[in-house]
Amino acid sequence: MDWLEFSAAGLAFMATHLIPATPRIKAPLVATLGRAGYGIAFGLLALGLLYWLILAAARAPFIELWPQEIWMRWVANIVMPLVILISSYAIAAPNPFAFEGRATGFDPDRPGIAGITRQPFLWALVLWAGPHLLVNGDLAHAILFGVFLVFSLIGMRAMERRLIRRIGLAEFNRLAARTSLIPFAALLTGRWRPRGRPSALRLAIAVFAWAAVFHLHELVIGLSPAP
Repeated sequence: MDWLEFSAAGLAFMATHLIPATPRIKAPLVATLGRAGYGIAFGLLALGLLYWLILAAARAPFIELWPQEIWMRWVANIVMPLVILISSYAIAAPNPFAFEGRATGFDPDRPGIAGITRQPFLWALVLWAGPHLLVNGDLAHAILFGVFLVFSLIGMRAMERRLIRRIGLAEFNRLAARTSLIPFAALLTGRWRPRGRPSALRLAIAVFAWAAVFHLHELVIGLSPAP
């Protein structure tokens, strides 16, 4: 039954994330709830299902694949502030390429976070899943974080192919001229140069969120993230 709960939680979480990728489902919800209402409702649903999935993984039978070492915890603690920082600057930023961004307000000559990468939140998920996969060496958590890692990488190309089909290759190339999918590739090739200062508000949100995640991790998840 423990594996059954883990499977059910995983399927529910994956099924829910078909919503933003399926215009026939998403559009009526946005029309009914409004864009802000939809974002809040979907965010709460996704967080609730993710929490259930994490708890279900913890309740699944423990089958060790590799032992946990202290240095693995250090890797997770070093990477997690970056994950939260990227997420803070990605969510609701002008970025027509990513599901967490908004299409309005995007300037191809000043692409903002999309200049670093067109898929910042998916890269944040990769950076989140990788260290958590490393530090949790049992079968259930290896499946959990391994699936997140693989699907985040696959999802990047899938998102872009879907956008190209919707707006056409020429328009995609126009919008993407100063951006890159691989982080910092546009910067290294000279196609993009940062202009202006990063949002101080988003930075403050990232610092607060990191502190909250670190200090509440044991209370919410049941394990301390400290090395």
